[in-house]
Amino acid sequence: MHELILLRHAEAVPAEGHGNDHQRPLSEHGRREAQDAGAWLAKHGARPLRALCSPARRAEETAQLALAALADPPPLQQAGEIYDATPGELLALLDQHADAGTVMLVGHNPGIERLVALLVEGRSDEFRGMPPAGLAVLHLNGPLEPASARLDAFWSP
Repeated sequence: MHELILLRHAEAVPAEGHGNDHQRPLSEHGRREAQDAGAWLAKHGARPLRALCSPARRAEETAQLALAALADPPPLQQAGEIYDATPGELLALLDQHADAGTVMLVGHNPGIERLVALLVEGRSDEFRGMPPAGLAVLHLNGPLEPASARLDAFWSP
């Protein structure tokens, strides 16, 4: 893998009244955020060969709306380990997909923002900076390990 696209799910409806956290859908604002993230990816020539996504409804909806903007999107693959994952767990998952040149991972904070910090800065403690529908595009200089990536682009709605 030489490029990693990390996308935090867009704004979801509040948990109240929606039961299980996994079932919370995107808000109308979140749907627009996810579409805008997809438009940004398309405009910047993103071509993920693999798309991994948390099974939470809000993450799946974000991924589907963002990928719909791409000319030739890859099939969306659910990965249950993304939900509530630590940076180490996300690295282990991504290691399984190292054969793909560009991987897109759609998930949740704090795992996503801490993974960015770990790969770029070599640390993963209390890093804040991935708003809903925020995107980070990382260029990898070898294997996935701390401080092995360069942040090529960051976008938020």
